Amino acid sequence: MATRALIITSSILAENGQSNALANRFIEQANARDNIEVTQRDVVKNALPHLDINELGAWQLAATERNAEQQSLAARSETLLAELRANDVLVIAVPMYNLGIPSQLKAWFDRVLRAGETFRYTENGPQGLVEGKRAIILAARGGQYAGTEMDSQTPHLKAMLGLMGIKDTHVVYAEGLNMGEQHRDAALKEAFQAIDQLVEGL
Repeated sequence: MATRALIITSSILAENGQSNALANRFIEQANARDNIEVTQRDVVKNALPHLDINELGAWQLAATERNAEQQSLAARSETLLAELRANDVLVIAVPMYNLGIPSQLKAWFDRVLRAGETFRYTENGPQGLVEGKRAIILAARGGQYAGTEMDSQTPHLKAMLGLMGIKDTHVVYAEGLNMGEQHRDAALKEAFQAIDQLVEGL
């Protein structure tokens, strides 16, 4: 049975984005194997609006009670939730913008982090409802932040994934990409090797 991988890309630089280069490496390696099926979602090309009260309100209504506009609003989240559930591995290719994640990626998380759908509140705190999945974060950064207090991105991503119940998470960093050509090439080479090993293990 094939492993199904959902690749989320979020670079505003399109083919020039280094995080997209990491995603493309993963996709190339996965497509070379017979046991991996890849689904791609570019949240920049297919951007979602910021979450608002109208969309949130549509979720809180039973499907039979929604009007046509509310059905359309709810369908955004329901489509993304179905896509997430249909895959075994979630691969998030993410650049670092101003020490955080792109707003387009946050808009995606806002649709899949839903109480009663991907997590629920209990007396002991939130409980994730997305089970049996793993995540791979492919992080491209112009500077070097991993392991420092300035890396708020990694704990944020891990916390959001963990809220859903996805706690088997591996991070591949390509850092210092704006610190000279030699440094960039070495960082990408190391990241590509790590990606190859991860794909090999799927």
